Amino acid sequence: MHIRIPLRFTAIICLTCVTQIFPAQEGTSAAKVFGYRDFSAQSRWDALFMAVPDRELAKAHLKELTKAPHWASSPEDYATTEYVAAKFKAAGLETQIVPYRVYLNKPKKIVVEALDEHGKVVMRGPTREHAEGDRFQDDPRVFTAFNGSAPSGDVTGEVVYANYGTLEDFRKLRSMGVALKGKIALVRYGKNFRGVKVYIAQQLGMAGVLIYSDPADDGYAKGDMYPKGPYRPETGVQRGSVQFIAKYTGDPMTPGLASTMNLSDKERLAPNQLGEDNPSIPSNPISYRDAEPILSRLGGPESPREWQGALAFTYHLGSIGPAGSVPAVKAHLQLEQDYAVRTIWNVIGTIRGTEQPDAWVIAGNHRDAWVYGAVDPSSGTAAMLETVHGLGELLKQGWKPKRTIVIASWDAEEEGLIGSTEWVEQHMDELAHAVAYFNTDVGVSGPRFNSDAVPSLKQFVREVTQQVPSPSGGTVYDAWLRDQKKNKRAHGDSASDDEVKVGNLGSGSDFTPFLQHAGVPATDIGSDGNYGVYHSVFDNYQWFEKFGDPSFAYEQQQARVFGLEILHMADADVLPYDYRAYGKEIVGYVEKAMRDAASHKLDVSFDALKKAAGRFRAAGNAIYDRQRTVSGNLALLNTALREAEQMLLSKEGLPNRHWYKHTIYAPGEFTGYAAVVIPGVTEALDGGLDKPDVARAQAQVNVLTGCLNQAAAVLEKAAK
Repeated sequence: MHIRIPLRFTAIICLTCVTQIFPAQEGTSAAKVFGYRDFSAQSRWDALFMAVPDRELAKAHLKELTKAPHWASSPEDYATTEYVAAKFKAAGLETQIVPYRVYLNKPKKIVVEALDEHGKVVMRGPTREHAEGDRFQDDPRVFTAFNGSAPSGDVTGEVVYANYGTLEDFRKLRSMGVALKGKIALVRYGKNFRGVKVYIAQQLGMAGVLIYSDPADDGYAKGDMYPKGPYRPETGVQRGSVQFIAKYTGDPMTPGLASTMNLSDKERLAPNQLGEDNPSIPSNPISYRDAEPILSRLGGPESPREWQGALAFTYHLGSIGPAGSVPAVKAHLQLEQDYAVRTIWNVIGTIRGTEQPDAWVIAGNHRDAWVYGAVDPSSGTAAMLETVHGLGELLKQGWKPKRTIVIASWDAEEEGLIGSTEWVEQHMDELAHAVAYFNTDVGVSGPRFNSDAVPSLKQFVREVTQQVPSPSGGTVYDAWLRDQKKNKRAHGDSASDDEVKVGNLGSGSDFTPFLQHAGVPATDIGSDGNYGVYHSVFDNYQWFEKFGDPSFAYEQQQARVFGLEILHMADADVLPYDYRAYGKEIVGYVEKAMRDAASHKLDVSFDALKKAAGRFRAAGNAIYDRQRTVSGNLALLNTALREAEQMLLSKEGLPNRHWYKHTIYAPGEFTGYAAVVIPGVTEALDGGLDKPDVARAQAQVNVLTGCLNQAAAVLEKAAK
């Protein structure tokens, strides 16, 4: 039974009554919650907190946040800044609006044309997005669809269809003898980050990239199109940044340096100094309505059959010989971008810790959107504001956290995780003591809960979700497990079939700078659905109210899970990291790398690494036993637990992308979103566009060995 408590009563609810309304779920008793000597007091605070997040208030937040397009740095973006800051202050948080000056582009003129083999223009776009009955689509503040970080340019070239534009797809084209230099790639969204599609095409000497959404992936092949159903209509376009985030995230002019307001121009890279870490070839997103006249006219061989999309004709590759060798379909891209250093705004709210004020628990969600951003990111912001509402009610009841809580509303995430990255780069010294970063982004697009996390926090997420009721019955954990069993979803976790599988953190959201640059353990949570309007004008309040979460029950659920993550990490006696799970996963990663090297007959010695991984696993088991006693000098124990994650950072960073420091997890150089495990070793063995690099692989094996031994030594000392 789910009871919604009116706002006017929340401040006067007694702890005993709330505990009766939200009793601790089975599995969260004092004896079973890892990290607590006695969970009973925390259980009462949890119950009081969970009674607060309000569906109607979440609905009101979402309506306000999505009433106008609010691209980063715009006046409408600043209006959302003020709204969020006001809610933080009302809850009793110490609140700051923190500005940065960063390099952003917006479109001045975008023209995409298709020319048939006779030179006749058969499509001129981009076609403006339109769906009958949508009341938000015609706002004049909506930008023509464009790519963030794309350069200006005027290019014409023969078109080659490259499927999803993955590394494997481009390898396939090369193996088939398709000439790519000087041509324009037509690729569909999916499988990898859009910036990686451009990154690979640029390395292969292509002239430009067009990216479209195929109806096989999020259109009518999935179900009814918006507004009848939730899927992308024919003119829907997925905007997005093509910054090479696998190289580094944040302001492209200040890699590794916070772009604060007082930073001088001399300390910034000039536009002509951005180099190979940023796109140099033009790219633009288009709808499948605009892609169809190009695809349908392509000649050359049939595409591999697994490359066929849902449009009603056979897909071909286009001209496969050198440019100009035969008449061929061409594309013309004329892009004029308005680049400037612009101001963005983070909102930072703080609740000071009473016992360990330097140990920060940080939770965040970005606020900027390509257009309205009802799902991405405003569903996360609405839920986060109800989390803050709940924390505020606890403060009124006399609660104070042991550790400092920092709640962040990031700006310019869509442009390249900029707001969060600049804040991390500004606070690197303080973050050496931070104990966790909890992220939400696409907070709610439907009812299917999911999470990714660093291995030491996967069980932590499971325990939190066992305490929160699900609108579908039982707990969030129960619903999560039912869904995973039903869909046989594989997240790459080593968990058994009897517990939910939590995925690994790659990139694409604000946890990236925390974990992979600063070494702060992180999680990411959200609830998925049939979300077919990602980054389009149709990701608006009308879509969300009809298809995303009509009752706003999952917004309430999201606020509760997010809040319990914060509360438990802020007040646990012992930091609830599980290094047993971490060690088990790392041993598995090393064993797989050994098999891959052997299968390709690569002469790489893994003896020392295998020993170091085993040592780390043993140390993880030993420290877990020490944590369970919840006795002795807990300050020293917690310090060691936190330092172990830091020991997994490489001072030199990963090869060819030194901003990334984490030796266990990074976004793949050729995936962008998906995590690559032990990336220095794995990517050297894979070889990318070239052959495997044995010398680099051995060097990275040695780096990883050193990091694992350092981390193991820290845990071993604390486990005694």
